[in-house]
Amino acid sequence: MSVPAASQAPAETDPTGGDGTAADDRRALTRTVLRAAAVPLASVALGLVLGAVLIAVQGHSVTSAYGALVLGGAGDADALLRTLQKATPLVFGGLAVAFAFKAGLFNIGGQGQLLVGAAFAAGVGFGLEGVPLVVHLPLALLVGAAAGAAWGAIAGVLKATSGAHEVIVTIMLNFVAGNLTDWLAANPWQDRSGSNIIARTPLVEPSAEIPTWGWLPAGFVLAVIAAFACWFILERTTYGFEVRSVGANRHAAHYAGISVGWIMASTMAVAGLLAGLGGAIESLGVDGRFEAGVNVGLGFEGITIALLARTNPIAVIPAGLLVGLMEAGAAKMQFESGVAPEIIDVIQALILLFVAAPLIVRWLLRLRDRPDAPDRRLTLGAGWGR
Repeated sequence: MSVPAASQAPAETDPTGGDGTAADDRRALTRTVLRAAAVPLASVALGLVLGAVLIAVQGHSVTSAYGALVLGGAGDADALLRTLQKATPLVFGGLAVAFAFKAGLFNIGGQGQLLVGAAFAAGVGFGLEGVPLVVHLPLALLVGAAAGAAWGAIAGVLKATSGAHEVIVTIMLNFVAGNLTDWLAANPWQDRSGSNIIARTPLVEPSAEIPTWGWLPAGFVLAVIAAFACWFILERTTYGFEVRSVGANRHAAHYAGISVGWIMASTMAVAGLLAGLGGAIESLGVDGRFEAGVNVGLGFEGITIALLARTNPIAVIPAGLLVGLMEAGAAKMQFESGVAPEIIDVIQALILLFVAAPLIVRWLLRLRDRPDAPDRRLTLGAGWGR
C-alpha cells in the first residue's frame, strides 16, 4: 500500500533551529512596539506637516526653516549641548506626569514641584561654603528632590485622606510655589552683590555646580538614569505592580489588599521628587542660580512630553529630546529663515492635539488596532476624573 505523498513531505522546521517560539515572541514584541509608536510618530509627522503649511503660508521656505531648526539643535557641539540642557528638565517633568498617571493620577503640579526643587537646591548651592564637591553637589540635589517630593506629597495625602482631586490641588499648589519661590529669591535669599535688584539668588558655589563633559551635560545623564529607574520600578517591582494595579482599578486593588491611600500618596511624592530633581539640575547645571520667572512653563511642558511618550518612562527620553531640539533650534530658525519662533509652540500644540486625540490620527492614516485589542480611545482620559 502506497503512502500519500503529503505524508512523506518533511515537517517544516524553524530556520533558527528551534520550534519557532522565540522567533514568534520577537515578532510579536516588534509588532507591539511599532503599534505603540505608530500614533506618536504619526502625530509628530502631522504636526510638522501642518507647521510646514503655516510656514509656507507666511511666504518662507519650509526647507530653509526646518534645516535651520535642525542645525540650531544638533548642528554642532554647542547646539547639542543646548538641546540636551533643554531636554533635561523636560524629561524629568515628563517622568513626573507619567509616573503619577500609572496610578491613575493626573499630576498638573510639575511646575510648582520644579520651582521648589530649583529654589531649595540653589539655596543649598550658595549657602554652604568650603564643602567638597562630593558632598555639596549630592546634598544640593537631594534637598531639591526632597523639596519637590514634599510638595507633591501634599496633593497625594489630600487625595488619599479626603478625596480632594489632585488636579485642583496641584494647580493651586503651583501658584503657592510660584509666590513662595519668588519671595525667597526677592527677600531672604536675594543676591545682594553690587547693585542687583533682580529677584534671584547668588551664584551657587563651584562645588555645587553640575559638570558638563564636552557637549554632554551630566544632568542629562541623570535624566536618562531616572527614566530607566522609573521603568524598572514600574515593571519589575512589587511596588510598581501595586501602582499599576491602583491605576487600572483602585477598587479591585483595594479588595486585593493593596493600600490604595499609601500608593496614591507615595506616587505623588515620587512624581514630585522627579520634578524637583529636574528643577535642581536646572539651577545647579544650567542657570547657576535660581531666578524668579526664568523657569516658568517648564513643568507644564512635562505634560506634553508624557502624552507624546504615551506615559512610557523610556519613551519620555526621545520625546524630551524632540521638544528640546525644537526649542534649542527655534532662534536659529527665526534668524536664518525669518519664521516667527512662536511657530514652534504651534507645532508642539498640534502634536499634543494629535497625541491626545488618537482617533484623529487613526482616521487620517487608516490605522487599526488588532480585532481583539481593547478599546484604547479613552486611555489617557480614563484616570483624570477618578
